[in-house]
Amino acid sequence: MVPTTSTAVDEAIDRYGGLEQPGGRDLEALAALAALVCGVPNAAINLITRDHQHQIATAGIDPSVCGREDSMCAVVLDEPEPVISPDARLDPRFATNPFVSGVIDTVRFYASAPLVTPDGTTIGRLCVFDVEPHELATERAKVLSIVAARVVDVLELRLRTRQLEQSQHELRRSNELLTLFAGQVSHDLRSPLTAVLANAELLATEPAVVADAGAAELVQATIKAGHRMAALIDTILAYATVGTELRRAPVSLQEVLTHVVADLAPVIAARSAEVRWESLPEVLAGAEQLYAVLLNLVSNAVKFTPADRAPEVRVTAEPLDGGWIVAVSDNGPGFPAAGRDSIFDLHARGDRSVEGFGIGLATARRAVEAHGGAIGIDDAPGGGSRVWFTLPAPG
Repeated sequence: MVPTTSTAVDEAIDRYGGLEQPGGRDLEALAALAALVCGVPNAAINLITRDHQHQIATAGIDPSVCGREDSMCAVVLDEPEPVISPDARLDPRFATNPFVSGVIDTVRFYASAPLVTPDGTTIGRLCVFDVEPHELATERAKVLSIVAARVVDVLELRLRTRQLEQSQHELRRSNELLTLFAGQVSHDLRSPLTAVLANAELLATEPAVVADAGAAELVQATIKAGHRMAALIDTILAYATVGTELRRAPVSLQEVLTHVVADLAPVIAARSAEVRWESLPEVLAGAEQLYAVLLNLVSNAVKFTPADRAPEVRVTAEPLDGGWIVAVSDNGPGFPAAGRDSIFDLHARGDRSVEGFGIGLATARRAVEAHGGAIGIDDAPGGGSRVWFTLPAPG
């Protein structure tokens, strides 16, 4: 790793489009994974420019921007290894920082790992933090470094995708890179996550935990969160693997939607949203890819509904020529007809004031087309948008 300069860092961040593109579910999932394995509620992927710190994806907090002079990560930007501060009040590097002193926040535990590009430029840090002091085991600090490396992989893949999507040959190469990324993530992230789950499940059998209802509940919550994170990793890898090994079988659309709503519960509750559906059929599909499609469509319907109204999302299915047309309707602002043909392109964004419409809808289209179906968007009855897709029926 080479020492950073403001010019080199700003040029690298600009090359990645890191401040222009939404964080996306892939980076959000990596931030959430970092928080999970470190046992804290908050994490942020911070890109640090000449003048500012930009949180491009977060877990537990909303992304924000602050001056570089206030950034804790900027203080240790050139540290090549993970930085761990169990109590930042006692760390001379951070004791007077406004995020510690109470001027901005009251951070106590802080840990971070560098985001280093392939040419050795440090463009920021992946950090985890809490308002309570903590210790962090060495093996978990190593996992934090692994996740930080995967963040840079995502940025690299986005960059290469933009560069390679001009021709069919370049698109095929992009898919190969994405598939390689999927294998790398599976190897580097699943193994540590499996170890965390195994330890948590072992802890659940300890007599002291069994005898303490509160402790048992916390351990079970950790186990459930770990399994959800494993499923979320599957979701963020869907774009890389969709259509490559499609295994279709009869799948209950209603059961998949139930899982989606459960996993989106915090988002739905935060917006006081209502997600409604009636009896939904079985379709012939890959369950994981169908989950990814519905997760993207339902979460977008909630996110893009204006703040002045509670989101109302309705999922329906109607028979269509030996298959089904499934629709996700909302009461949001709708989408202009002129942009509907391109909204499913990779990194297309329907509303730059709201994070989203990046890789998610492109993933949905690839998954639906891999099943031989089609996807589109039109006006919902009574206003809002209606995103529909078709899938074959079993039999």
